[in-house]
Amino acid sequence: MLSVTPIYAALLALLYVVLSVRVILQRRQDKISYGDGGSSDMLKAIRTHSNFVEYAPFALLLIAMAELQGAGHLILNLLGLGLLSGRLLHAYGFGRTPQIVVLRQLGMVLTFGTLLVAALANLMMAL
Repeated sequence: MLSVTPIYAALLALLYVVLSVRVILQRRQDKISYGDGGSSDMLKAIRTHSNFVEYAPFALLLIAMAELQGAGHLILNLLGLGLLSGRLLHAYGFGRTPQIVVLRQLGMVLTFGTLLVAALANLMMAL
């Protein structure tokens, strides 16, 4: 039974909703119903949201599989916090105008670190 992963899944879902609402609000502001309409602000909102969607689900899946294989709460919470922190920092740094590049980079380092550690943990537990 999963007890740690659902906490991070729920927190990440809240971030997903915030990023989705930002896209909707930007669409309304720029009066764009489809695509980016050539607006750099619209493109930034879309890509901030899309980047989240490209990384968070796969990392959560790896964390859930590690938990199902019996990983301890400490490693699961470190992975969850790494993913959540990474996605928050990336979204904030990337979504600002001008971008806060160091936050964007730190967010990706945390996200990639989480993916790598979770992948290795799953491999080690499965073998």
